[in-house]
Amino acid sequence: MKDIYQPIFEPLVLPNSIKLKNRIVMAPMTHGASNTDGSITDTELKYYARRANGVSMVITAGTWVMSNGGLSGSAAVDRDDMIPGLNTLASVIKEHGAKAVLQIFHGGRKAAPVDGNTVCVSALPEDKEADLVPYELTEAEIIQIIHAFGEATRRAIEAGFDGVEIHGANGCLLQQFFSPYTNRRTDRFVGSFEKRLTFPLQLIEEIQRVARQHAKDPFIIGYRISPEEPETPGITMADTLEFIEILVSKGLDYLHISLNDFWSVPRRGIDDSRSRLEIIQERVGHKVPVIGVGNIRTPQNAVKALQSGVPIIALGREIIMEPDWIEKIAQGVEGEIKTTLSVKDQEKLIIPDSLWKFIIDIPDWFPLERDDGSII
Repeated sequence: MKDIYQPIFEPLVLPNSIKLKNRIVMAPMTHGASNTDGSITDTELKYYARRANGVSMVITAGTWVMSNGGLSGSAAVDRDDMIPGLNTLASVIKEHGAKAVLQIFHGGRKAAPVDGNTVCVSALPEDKEADLVPYELTEAEIIQIIHAFGEATRRAIEAGFDGVEIHGANGCLLQQFFSPYTNRRTDRFVGSFEKRLTFPLQLIEEIQRVARQHAKDPFIIGYRISPEEPETPGITMADTLEFIEILVSKGLDYLHISLNDFWSVPRRGIDDSRSRLEIIQERVGHKVPVIGVGNIRTPQNAVKALQSGVPIIALGREIIMEPDWIEKIAQGVEGEIKTTLSVKDQEKLIIPDSLWKFIIDIPDWFPLERDDGSII
């Protein structure tokens, strides 16, 4: 291995004393390969096993905590009979040397309809042209969801996971509560900035309570956020900086910033030309480890990102295209790392049919090579 890449391989100890063997983790990416009832399939076990070598931690795709909060093809953690399959998944990841973290979520209005309905913080459709208007959650239902996140955490512990990541990003239910665009309620969950935090903060407290009660060993609790929204009124960078100060005061083990581009800059709310991640790192990085993600492909990209001060880098699309990313750097053959995907690569890379369809159907999501080597 070349000395220039040594920062990638430096270990890191999380606040709860769990040690990560290096600075690279696998980002949570929707794969759609679970059974229709949310149980784990052999396909996704093979998919994760292929990518757990080398990285210090695998964060799974979102796993739904209630049936009205799931996505088609996503795994479930909403009932105890899911534990055996989740245990197998955790074991597969850990056997390959990575910490296993289960991302838990409720999709809110982004979830697949149940009996023709979706739910949301407010009765606001996902698309202005959509016919399906979600119904507004009652306060009693909100309390049930908080409890469901706690029960999901218990099941993750019993299944042998090293931790959970609370999915508060990408427009899912937690973000819907925090956002002034989607949160148009008239009760204690809306109004002031602090009231919009009521749901996510109570949810964190419930998860921590369950972890203290059930986990015999240190247990990772992370939180993922999207720092800005395009809508008006929506979440601004100023909102996020205030939010993360409160989040880190809750004793989280990491803060995961969901971005398409690691170096993207603020849209509005503050006057700063630095990247969002550099700003966030400066604000709270001395209090909690920050995970950065977004279009990191090469080891040179990763080293540059680490030099920004952000201590952990998540690879999503790149770890799908190159499962041996870490090993090739360690072996000194980083020039062999693939940063494109051939249309013939699905079987070799153990990419589930559902994920492969996403890759093919979503323009510009992955750099796809034609047979002649040109990029689609």
